[in-house]
Amino acid sequence: MNVTIQNQDEGGSGGGGDYLGNRIPIENEDMADVEKMRRTLQFYFMNPFEKWSARRQFPFKLSLQVIKIIFVTFQLCLFATYRSANVNYVMDNKISFSHLFLRDWNSDREITTYPETDGPLAVYTKDDFYDSIDFAVNAYANIRDRSIGPYFYNNSDGTVASLNFCQEKYDTGEIFGFNESYIFNGLTETECVEIPADAMSPPKNFSSQQFFQDQSYIISFQSLLEAHIRFTLKTVRFRDLGPLKSPDCFHFEVDIRFNNRDHDGQMLITLEANPERVPCNGNMDSLANNRLERFLWSMLNYAVIGMCLLSFILCCRTIYRAQILKRNAITFFQKFYQHQMNVDERLEFLNFWFLLIIFNDVLIIIGSAMKEQIENKELAGNAWNICSLLLGVGNLLVWFGVLRYLGFFNTYNVLILTMKRATPNVLRFLICAMLIYAGFTFCGWLILGPYHIKFSSISTTSECLFAIINGDDIFGTFASMSSKSSLVWWFCRVYLYAFCSLFIYVVLSLFIALIMDAYETIKLYYTDGFQRSVLQEFIIGADIVSRQSVSPSLSGSPGSRSQAQNNFSRQQSVTSEMGMGGRRSSLTTAGGILDTIVETICGCNTPSPDPKPSDEGETQPLLET
Repeated sequence: MNVTIQNQDEGGSGGGGDYLGNRIPIENEDMADVEKMRRTLQFYFMNPFEKWSARRQFPFKLSLQVIKIIFVTFQLCLFATYRSANVNYVMDNKISFSHLFLRDWNSDREITTYPETDGPLAVYTKDDFYDSIDFAVNAYANIRDRSIGPYFYNNSDGTVASLNFCQEKYDTGEIFGFNESYIFNGLTETECVEIPADAMSPPKNFSSQQFFQDQSYIISFQSLLEAHIRFTLKTVRFRDLGPLKSPDCFHFEVDIRFNNRDHDGQMLITLEANPERVPCNGNMDSLANNRLERFLWSMLNYAVIGMCLLSFILCCRTIYRAQILKRNAITFFQKFYQHQMNVDERLEFLNFWFLLIIFNDVLIIIGSAMKEQIENKELAGNAWNICSLLLGVGNLLVWFGVLRYLGFFNTYNVLILTMKRATPNVLRFLICAMLIYAGFTFCGWLILGPYHIKFSSISTTSECLFAIINGDDIFGTFASMSSKSSLVWWFCRVYLYAFCSLFIYVVLSLFIALIMDAYETIKLYYTDGFQRSVLQEFIIGADIVSRQSVSPSLSGSPGSRSQAQNNFSRQQSVTSEMGMGGRRSSLTTAGGILDTIVETICGCNTPSPDPKPSDEGETQPLLET
């Protein structure tokens, strides 16, 4: 016995149509395979709640993600407190060293203000240069008597340790100003001299100029690039920075730098203090009192790693099974309907939410492992920043993944679909806007840079223009312009007026209009029904359409289908009028290449008027339980 399937015409409400051109005789025994594939696809495209209603399949991945987000966020909060305490401790020690070793340092320089109220710390005479060296060396020699903090020398017996003075200079650099001539060799060299403890031990008053003369150590300011004073100090902090209340031991590598690279008569002075955590050798009885607390903190890290590893395995397994199902579906459609699934239909089997979860699982696993080592004092230095970067980005993606579950509800799904539909047009719009923005950025940096603090570098110029777009301190930008050049002053006015008018009134308005247009389109689809692909038409099937005739978004009467198709045609014509033609015709142009890149990034094809329903409930349930 044969069964004949009457296929719909191309351009019907299903929107797929290319495999529905002829009457295809199907044997009765093959009808079971058709129904089996349909029900398999129906179950795959259900969301977790529908799968629970249909087969009582417990949503393991959903439950695991909910538990994971709680543990990961709790772990991040604890590590954020730990890292903040560490960064503050290092910065506070740097401020202390600045007060101890830098002459003329004041507390106003410790407060970050914009624009800065103080000029740079610098010396302008040779006497000030030598006096600054003397001040730093004598402060180092008397550190234990002067400092409130517990700072000690790098010798095992606690005596004053020697320090190093180094200068980086040109190999040959001599200027004869009376006839504008010079002798110059661009090669650089570094010369260091050790200042021993007996040369600066109290109560001696160290004189660097005399010491350099005695050592025949010559400093030529004409060829000098940089000078450095380097030494190491030890310190112990009784209360640990982290959760475990045990002492911490540090070595601070202090470097006082005199920068003369510009050779402009101003030598800038800066201080850097790089910490290194080292093992402590004191009484460790306090560690025994924190064994339970240490165990709980380690268990939290291992629990997060275990949950993320399980989530990683489950998501990889789901993606693998989906690819097997996709291959079976491709073979099925080719065998029964002579239909070759297109790229969009094949992408229906690749859930990008799972890829997002896999990526954040990898970040959190690596970050949690580093966090465990940091808390056990096995890692230090830049490991803090790397660990915080991994955990921070991983937590961001975890929270971003919550949108997937909000998509199960129609009210929230409208917003998600709006973002999805607006993404390709927004990306195209941003490409055009960024070209104009880049032109304003380079122009402002070149012309206004020497006269305006907000345009002094390419990064500050871009930041200033972005702040202006968002309405931040526009008058201050006008008022901060220097009046040293009247031509540049007038150009600044024209430049800022033009930028504000273009980006605030035109670009931002168009940006909002694109999103509102996508929102209105999605609302229209929710009213008249979503356009379906060939794959989706097969999944709902003629018999299921008749059973769910009350759901116009999936089946609908012929009249409603005709109305929806008219709406789609109207939307497509409007899109064409806006200059965004079909992808097939645009691939032969440079714009088609950009369109392909945009569509690859956002994972969608435009300007097709149908936002593809995802497998988490962008449509009504596909199978009645």
